[in-house]
Amino acid sequence: MNEDKTINDALVMVFNELMDIEAKCLISGEFTNISGNDMHIIDAIGLDEPKSMTQVAKIMNVTTGTLSKTVDALVRKKYVRRQRSEEDKRVVRLSLTDSGRRAYEHHARFHNNMIQDLKNGLTDEETKMLIQTLGKLISFFHEKYKAYI
Repeated sequence: MNEDKTINDALVMVFNELMDIEAKCLISGEFTNISGNDMHIIDAIGLDEPKSMTQVAKIMNVTTGTLSKTVDALVRKKYVRRQRSEEDKRVVRLSLTDSGRRAYEHHARFHNNMIQDLKNGLTDEETKMLIQTLGKLISFFHEKYKAYI
């Protein structure tokens, strides 16, 4: 097997398996009525100050129109709250309900546990090398494919 195929296969496998594992681990218990994408929108809204639809759409790299349908469903399911800005009625701010906060924390715990488990299998030197390599990978994709991001 040549290096190019090995790298390609590894990237595809990591991406697919991470998405699959994340969906199976996150969409469980009280959160079976939402999808992995819903969980990522909840994560993008976050626990801090309410965010505008535009801010969340930018984080998710989607249009506000695309985001709107999902947010509608999350509002119906009582994970997200919509509020019109007092200063500018055109601006809609999103925040998490108590259920949304629990989903956010569930998602954060999953990622924290996954990272700790990964690091437990690595030496300190390997962890530093992984961080450096991931940083280069991110920079590469941002530079090479920035028109698509």
